[in-house]
Parts: sequence; C-alpha cells; structure tokens
Amino acid sequence: MKLMRFEDQDIEFKQEYVPDIKKEVLAFINADGGTILIGVRKDGEVIGVDNPDEVMLQSANALKDALVPDVMPFVSIHTETMEEKHVVEIDVSTGTNRPYYLRNKGLRAGGVYVRKGSSSQPMTDEGIREMIRTASGDSFEEMRSLNQSLTFDTLASEMKRRNIAFGKDKMRTLKMIGEDGLYTNLALLLSDQCQTTIKVAVFQGTDKAVFRDRKEFTGSVLRQLEDVYQFIDLNNKTQATFSGLERTDIRDYPEAAVREALLNCIVHRDYAYSGSTLINIYDDRMEYVSLGGLVSGLELDSIFLGVSVSRNPNLAAVFYRMHLIESYGTGISKIQREYKDFAIKPKFETAKGVFRVTLPDRNFEKSLVLSGEEAHTGYAALTKTPDIPQDEKQTILNFVTENGQITRKQVETLLSIGSTKAYRLLTDLCNDQKLRPEGNGRNRKYVAFT
Repeated sequence: MKLMRFEDQDIEFKQEYVPDIKKEVLAFINADGGTILIGVRKDGEVIGVDNPDEVMLQSANALKDALVPDVMPFVSIHTETMEEKHVVEIDVSTGTNRPYYLRNKGLRAGGVYVRKGSSSQPMTDEGIREMIRTASGDSFEEMRSLNQSLTFDTLASEMKRRNIAFGKDKMRTLKMIGEDGLYTNLALLLSDQCQTTIKVAVFQGTDKAVFRDRKEFTGSVLRQLEDVYQFIDLNNKTQATFSGLERTDIRDYPEAAVREALLNCIVHRDYAYSGSTLINIYDDRMEYVSLGGLVSGLELDSIFLGVSVSRNPNLAAVFYRMHLIESYGTGISKIQREYKDFAIKPKFETAKGVFRVTLPDRNFEKSLVLSGEEAHTGYAALTKTPDIPQDEKQTILNFVTENGQITRKQVETLLSIGSTKAYRLLTDLCNDQKLRPEGNGRNRKYVAFT
C-alpha cells in the first residue's frame, strides 16, 4: 500500500539507509527544512526496515561525522509505525548557521546542497557566498570563510614578536573564529592563504607609458604590509641639500606618510571586491588606490573633520592590538602634517567603489632645478604658492635690478630662509614672468625677464 503523497520540496523517501542520506539532510537544513522517511520506496510504498534502532544509529553517526557545523540540534531521528511496519523518520529544521556542508568536500561547490523541488541540488560558489552574506549580514570580515584550511605562521610570528599571546582562545576574542566554531573572513585575511593581493608598479616619468618595475605581494595582510613597505622604501630616495655647512637630508616621501597611506589601504578597503589594491609610483608622485570608496553615509569632507567609521572594525582592532595603528581617524591628519612645510600637498580622492591617496614627491622640483627641465615639465605651475608674501618677492626683484642677477643661495642669505622656500620664490617669479633662469645646476642664475 502506498502513502497518499509523493516526494516534494519537504519530503524525501528512502527504501533503505544509504550513506548519501547526509546530502538530503544538508539540502533540507540549508533550505526550509523537511522530512526523510527511511523504509519507503520512491513510489510511496511502505516497505519498512528490519532493524530501526540500527538504522537510527547509522544515521546519527553519519550526520555527526560528516556534516559541518553541527547539525544535530536541528535534527530529530525517531521510529514511526506506518501500515504496521517500522519506518525511520528524520525531521530536519532550517539551520541557523547556514550554509552547512560536507566535511570532506569543504565549503565550496560539491560540498553544499540545497533542496530544489523534489531533489537535492549542489550549490554554486556564488550561491554559497550569497547564503553566507544573508546569514552573516553585510560585514565581510564576520562572514564564514569559504576556505577553512588556514594556517597562521605569519600572524603567530608577529604576535610572538610583540609578546601577545596567541591561540584558539585569542582567535575567538579577535573574532577570527565565529560562534559556529569556524574561521571567519577576518581569519582568512590574516592567514597565510589570504587571497587578496597588493600590486605595486614603478613607472618611468609621470605617466604609465613605461614600466620600470612591478610586483604583486601575496600572503597574510601582515606579510603584505611588511613586504610592500620594504619595496616602497627601496624606491624612496634621499636628496641632500646644503645651507652653508649644514646638510639636510629629505626623502622623496615622508616615511610616516607612506606608512599611514599603506595602512589605510589595508585596514579600510572593501574586501568583498576581488581586485587587488594598487600602488603606482611615478617620478613626481605615489598613488595608493584601494577598493570600496568611503563607507556609506560618509563624504570626503567628513574625513578631514576627523570622522572615522571603519569598514573592517575587527581587522582594525587586530592592528590596534599589535600597535600598528594608534587610534581611528588619525591617519589622514598624520599624512597632512608630514607635508605642512611644503608647497605641494597630498590629495585625497573618492569615486564610486574607489579611494585614492596621492603623495607628491617632495624632491621632484629640486631634481628639476639640477637637470634644468622645469620649463619642459610644467611642474612648476603645479607648485606655485599664491600665499608667499609679495614683499619677499619684491626684495628679490630689487636685488636683481641692482645686481643684474641672483642665485638661489643669494636668496637664502638675502631673506634668511631655507633652500626649499628660496626655490619656491624663484619659481613663482619665473611663472609670473618677472625672472627667467639661465644655466644649470650650481651655475644657475636668475635674471630679469625680457
């Protein structure tokens, strides 16, 4: 005799126990729940099972060993009598830690099933990610990592170097392990298997026409932070200037600004995007391009007021514990302070899904003076400072009128100023067509514009 129903969205018939029953449980627990009847043929005829206790034990053991996270709180296994025959009934509720998956397959296509009509279907990677997002909310770092085979050699080494205890308990405290006992995406970012990379390119000149060098950095975001900084440091040249017997060394880019811009790229980018963080180094500037743009609700002006809403607060908390960042919302102000004595300033730009920080090369204009190329680059116009007092410029012009010419060293002595400001004054006067340069390098002098 047959049951008065057929297999559908919430019921599955099994003639006997088979190991693949775990896939049916997965499909129900990842969907809207359902019931599996063991001892009923596909056509609905009840044939029963000879030893229901053994079948229940086999089913329970299979589910405990094969499925992750633990499904047993959402599964009830018991015996029912149908048409005077014993049938094992497995009732499955919707799980709260979806997606559930086969331990031996992992959290990927082929390891996750969902109920579709009267059959159990494997989910795609895209479907799995969407289920994780729906179950975990919109925070990428709190979502369950698709990769659960993670190692933390770099993180453990960095923790040890800073005398910070590290282990499973610490990982739970840092939210690297979720309430379901599985690794989160925060753990993925800090792991040696981190999939996000940083690409650094060094260009010849001020555009992307010619590559000098390029490199992609992988591994834990902590490893990338260290390796990228060292790579940039190798390309961060030092130029010496002299005022009398006093020597001043100035690096192209302030080390603190480089550090803060790099930390900003790592801590605040949107890791839901699969693209790489980009750092482009030109002769006159360095650009940091990170994905994600500003956090929803913030405008560019907000960050200059010290407002900070972290997209990845758990990652920021880890960096804070490791003394890599001091507090939230101070990075941009630190970058600005490093350029306070220079005419050229950092730029902060945002577009949909993108945030870019541009650090100008502090020595670029001086290198042009030495090579006599400023007339061809147009860079002098970019560094013009309209707020320089006019009386200083007039003092220079008066000196030229009386002496026929002036040098940068004479401007320094005449006005008791440094070489950088002296050059800016002379550059402005050339742009205003009051003076023009003659000669190159140490022999350069400035005469009245004719």
